[in-house]
Amino acid sequence: MSDQNKGIAPEGSGDKKMIFAMASIGIICAFLIVVTYESTKVTIENNRAKALEDAVFQVIPGITKTKTFQLNPDQTFTEMTTNNPKIQKYCAGYDDQGVCKGVAFQGSGKAYGEVLSLLFGYDPDQQKIIGFYVLESKETPGIGDKIEKDPFLANMKSMDVALNDDHSDLKNEIKTVKNGQKTNGWEIDAITGATITSRAVGNILNTSSKEWIPKIYKNKQTFLSNVKTEK
Repeated sequence: MSDQNKGIAPEGSGDKKMIFAMASIGIICAFLIVVTYESTKVTIENNRAKALEDAVFQVIPGITKTKTFQLNPDQTFTEMTTNNPKIQKYCAGYDDQGVCKGVAFQGSGKAYGEVLSLLFGYDPDQQKIIGFYVLESKETPGIGDKIEKDPFLANMKSMDVALNDDHSDLKNEIKTVKNGQKTNGWEIDAITGATITSRAVGNILNTSSKEWIPKIYKNKQTFLSNVKTEK
């Protein structure tokens, strides 16, 4: 070999080293992501469950305890014994005497921003929505987030969600109307300047109520039974 070729790396060896290094870094990063996800998944799920339970106290007034239920394939409800994040949760709220004051159910849909996730409190005896809480929102601060404050919240303190005669559907569609034009108990008075978000709430409530309220009402004795709760 001539002196001229001494110390010269074979052609392409630098590229191979770079590819190997990048692949190694990618594998390490992927491994760290998986480890981080698995190590925090339980904590995240527990935090979400705690946040949901806290929100139930906001949408069902006068309660001191909650119980979480799930809907079974036969359309009956049973109390949940596991915190499975993939199962839709229905939370009943009880006072000190163990009397059920309402059932909370979730609904979500597209608003002005991204997905809007909401929690509603429902009183099967009165057939009314008695509370409302925003679980997740990316609406414009100062505009869309007005749904979390009065006077908009007043819409949800006694909203008519009565069922039809055979209890299969709402008697009246829930609608969002222009600010100041609400005349019926099933209408939502929109927020001036945040009409899109207001309508989104109405659409989400209407859709989720039509889906869940007939099922909850049909099984209301499961929730309303006078069961003593632990203090």
